[in-house]
Amino acid sequence: MKLVFAIVNDKDGNKVMSKLNEKGFSVTKLCSSGGFLRTGNTTLMVGVDETKLEEVLEIIENNSKSRKQVINTPVASVDAANIFMTNAIEVNVGGATIFVVDVEKFKKV
Repeated sequence: MKLVFAIVNDKDGNKVMSKLNEKGFSVTKLCSSGGFLRTGNTTLMVGVDETKLEEVLEIIENNSKSRKQVINTPVASVDAANIFMTNAIEVNVGGATIFVVDVEKFKKV
């Protein structure tokens, strides 16, 4: 048995979860936030038999979009009043980060 941790953008979380549920997979949803942009993410945990692992990964990949987002980054202080100039840059966000780990024991009570 495998445990899949899929970290997806909040905008994709419900869609990924629904598609997994439609195919009969049980999913646990955790709210999380990213380190780089500090925006909301959804972390999904899916316990799956090894024979169904590729199906789960395919569902996650097909329903997690990468998108571009413009963020403002501070460039430098303009004067002693600590007024900062910003520089707008475009970054890719979204998609999915997926971890697959072995499960030593599974028990449902």
